Amino acid sequence: MSRLATSFVLGYHGCDHETAIEAVSGDISLLQSKRDYDWLGPGAYFWESDPTRAFEWAQWKVERGEYARPAVVGAVIDLRHCLDLVSREDLRLVEAAYTSFQRLQERAGLPMPENKSVKGQPDADRVLRYLDCAVLRHLHSILDDQPPEARLIEPFDTVRGMFTEGGHLYPGSGISKKSHVQIAVRNDDCIKGLFHPRQPSGPHVAVR
Repeated sequence: MSRLATSFVLGYHGCDHETAIEAVSGDISLLQSKRDYDWLGPGAYFWESDPTRAFEWAQWKVERGEYARPAVVGAVIDLRHCLDLVSREDLRLVEAAYTSFQRLQERAGLPMPENKSVKGQPDADRVLRYLDCAVLRHLHSILDDQPPEARLIEPFDTVRGMFTEGGHLYPGSGISKKSHVQIAVRNDDCIKGLFHPRQPSGPHVAVR
């Protein structure tokens, strides 16, 4: 909806080493996440302008035994029709979608989903975003189901959001340790190219 920002951005996707090689070579597409607790709803997820954060996430997956070797895929992303969650206009649209979803749940006699912390970590960030994901899915379904001749708002190609996470950077700080911008790409055509990023300092994220 908002096209005030530059259309092209660099995003970084944390993944397994083999997935990185196959994705950049064009053998596979990056997997679209469809979990009920995804922060930005369904889509292929990228950290905007932050390969280090993407590598940290991939390393965390290795520690959990889900990946064999961490890697990062870089992407040139055309945001196209972007639901930008730092835009006042777009936030009002999501708020309206929440109201619509709430009414739908009430009519069906169903409870509203809730954002939750990970079990055993009650003071942690609410990283399981069941409510937010449900609201965004509801918004997408409304727009996707519009007859083409009667569309008031085009379906969104990407969703972009800024998040604070990870507690204070230092005592008394208003800055969080893991603040980041994420992008969920719903339309694969928005991914104009994939590459192995170079990281001259800090964690090594290039695939060799």
